[in-house]
Amino acid sequence: MSTNLQRAILQGQGREPADLVLKGGRFLDLVSGDLVLSDIAITGDRISGTFGEYAGRREIDITGKTVVPGFIDTHLHIESSLVTPLEFDRCVLRHGVTTAICDPHEIANVLGAEGIRFFLESAMATVMDLRVQLSSCVPATHLETSGAALAASDLAPFMDHPKVIGLAEFMNFPGVLGLDPGALEKIALFAGRHIDGHAPLLRGMALNGYLAAGIRTDHETTSAAEALEKLSKGMHILIREGSVSKDLHALIPIMTERNSAFIALCTDDRNPLDIAEEGHLDFMIRTAIAEAVDPLTAYRAASISAARAFRLHDRGLVAPGWRADLAVLDDFEACRVAQVISAGRLVTDALFDARPAVRPVGYGSVKASAVTPEDFRITGDGKAFPVIGVLPGKIITEHLKMDLPARDGLVQCDAAQDAIKVAVVERHGINGNIGRGFVNGFGLRHGAIGSTVGHDSHNICVVGVADADMAFAVNHLREMGGGFVVVRDGRVLAELSLPIAGLMSDERFETVRDGLIPLREAARSLGTVLQEPFLHVAFLPLPVIPHLKISDRGLVDVDSFCLL
Repeated sequence: MSTNLQRAILQGQGREPADLVLKGGRFLDLVSGDLVLSDIAITGDRISGTFGEYAGRREIDITGKTVVPGFIDTHLHIESSLVTPLEFDRCVLRHGVTTAICDPHEIANVLGAEGIRFFLESAMATVMDLRVQLSSCVPATHLETSGAALAASDLAPFMDHPKVIGLAEFMNFPGVLGLDPGALEKIALFAGRHIDGHAPLLRGMALNGYLAAGIRTDHETTSAAEALEKLSKGMHILIREGSVSKDLHALIPIMTERNSAFIALCTDDRNPLDIAEEGHLDFMIRTAIAEAVDPLTAYRAASISAARAFRLHDRGLVAPGWRADLAVLDDFEACRVAQVISAGRLVTDALFDARPAVRPVGYGSVKASAVTPEDFRITGDGKAFPVIGVLPGKIITEHLKMDLPARDGLVQCDAAQDAIKVAVVERHGINGNIGRGFVNGFGLRHGAIGSTVGHDSHNICVVGVADADMAFAVNHLREMGGGFVVVRDGRVLAELSLPIAGLMSDERFETVRDGLIPLREAARSLGTVLQEPFLHVAFLPLPVIPHLKISDRGLVDVDSFCLL
């Protein structure tokens, strides 16, 4: 019998002092919903005792505070936090997020297997338990140029890594429904393991076919009606509230005690400034409770329901034998986190300082050719011209048609209709392609905004009202090795360097957070009405899915809707 096991049994009985005791507070019993006055004894990385008084070698007085299980972010792309996994750990763990399940989809689309290895090495070093889903869609689409391609055979060597859960969001749902051989090979490889879903607006018989592949979760649900159908068909709904995609308020109606075993929370894409200003999963919990969601439902979704959905059966309850991942709250309903316990350790700066260093990868990944203003000309007469319609708080977009002015055979921007140019410039050094179009919803009246964060293939995306400023922005991003830039009249108003694969900073999260403030201000000086213009720029390159039609059978009509 192991010494640790013996210690846990003895300490749980109170026959010897526990390693750590949280004394004088109360905890949320997620089974009954009761708030229980009790000490919490911890042995190593596990809870060893509740419903009693304990003595400990170390004791922390939490009188007046409430303990809940640590929160689990069930789906996110750390790259969208703009910092490395180790800095994400330092940024988010203090918000009570003790487990995060990430998909390194973004860096994988730039660097391939090298990006996945970087995330797995980082996951072994973080204080929080960072778990990895292996990216299923690299490239994300044949309609754009990625920096890498990963077949099932490329994912197989990573499957048995201790931090790997399963297969990440299967975005290519048309490929699943159309029996694409490459898609089915990946699903077959992960049969019996967790396969994450990605099925915006998928309903009816098409949804049945998608679920028949063994896919069990979805974070792309944007309405209560859609969520209820997916729940009724056995899908676990991951309610999302990111920096761009904000679905929490629309899905509040499904957050009931009856549904709580089948819902969880995720952020998907959330940047450090929003985390600093609002919070992370703690923000979602307090918002839900403020909208009259029962606290038991909200805290279940943030912990035990999430753990069960992803087969993490050792966490999610404050109970003996369970992993000691705990959030100590000053305010239960406002979810104000005072202290965090991660695997039995009180989270302090010393824990972060003791982590091993992980060398970043992906420097020099921006290999785009230089461009000129002429590269952004769009020919045509401007009649019934297709325009992307941005929806605030959504990554889904509208398919609009507008009559735009034309001069000498070139279609022009039209500020009166808020129709400005958008272009995607290939940056992986493969073919030099440039895609051009128009977008509505930014409100720009001057200059240009450029980004090397361009989901999902991460080419350079630029929006603007002046071809010269668009070219200047792209060329500046080439020179700086990736990031964000705001340009007006041929000069840089603000920029943020993201040299790691053109996606992440190599600075501390506080530096990135502070750097986002002048970027927002500069973008607003150009007239944008969007709260998160850079993330909207980043999501514009998402591929069109033109052949699906919304009907009673759950298909999507491109005349009313398109994904870009």
